[in-house]
Amino acid sequence: MVDYKLITYLEQFVSERRRDLFKQVLEQRTRHFTVAIEDIYQSHNASAVVRSCDVFGIQDIHIIENKYTFNTSKQVAKGAQKWLDFEYYRKRNTNNTLKCIENLKSKGYQIVATTPHNDSCYLQDFDVTKKSAFFFGVEKAGLSKDVLLNADVNLKIPMVGFTESLNISVAAAIILQSTTEKLKKSNAKWQLSNLEKDAEYLKWLEKSIKSIKKIKEHFYTKTSI
Repeated sequence: MVDYKLITYLEQFVSERRRDLFKQVLEQRTRHFTVAIEDIYQSHNASAVVRSCDVFGIQDIHIIENKYTFNTSKQVAKGAQKWLDFEYYRKRNTNNTLKCIENLKSKGYQIVATTPHNDSCYLQDFDVTKKSAFFFGVEKAGLSKDVLLNADVNLKIPMVGFTESLNISVAAAIILQSTTEKLKKSNAKWQLSNLEKDAEYLKWLEKSIKSIKKIKEHFYTKTSI
C-alpha cells in the first residue's frame, strides 16, 4: 500500500519543479518491457545499459550474477540507477539464469534473447504488443545456453557490414529505442498503473531528500500521537 499522507508530507521538502518532473517522467515509464543482464562484468557496458533503460522508460532491470558481479560507473550511468528498480539473482550454487527466467515468465513476460542467430526475428518485425523481457549477454560469449534454450523469441538487429555483433550497450540502446517508440504508437496498455506511479513517486521523493530517515521518523511520531 502507498502511504499518501507521507507523500503529501514529503512533497514540502522537494521543489515544485522537481515534483512536476517526477510526474512527467512517470507518465513515460513502463513495465510492459523489462531488461535482463546476464553476467556483464564491464562496468562501463553495464552502466550504459542502465542509462539506456532510464532514457527509454524501462523501470525494472534484472541482474543475473552467475560468474561476475554487476557494477556501475557513476560517470557513465549519470545517476540513472537511482531512478530504476533492480532485482538481483546472485545466490550461490544456483542457476540464477533459470531463476530469473522462471520469475519473469511467472509475471507474464515472453523471454527475448538478443542474438544474431539466423533464425532470429529482425528488430523491425518484432511484435511490441507482447509483454517482453529482453536478455543481453556479453559481446563475445553472448547469452548462455539456458537463455537460448528457454527463449520464446530470438531477436537481432539488421547489420550489413563485416562485423557480426554490436557492443551490448549499443545493441541495448538500439533495441530499446526502436521497441519503445513502436510500443507508444500501439494499442497496448504499456504505462504504469496509477498505484505503480504513486509507489515510484514516493520512492523518488525519498531519494531526493537529505536526512530522509529523520524526517520520516518525525512524520510517523507526529501522526501516531
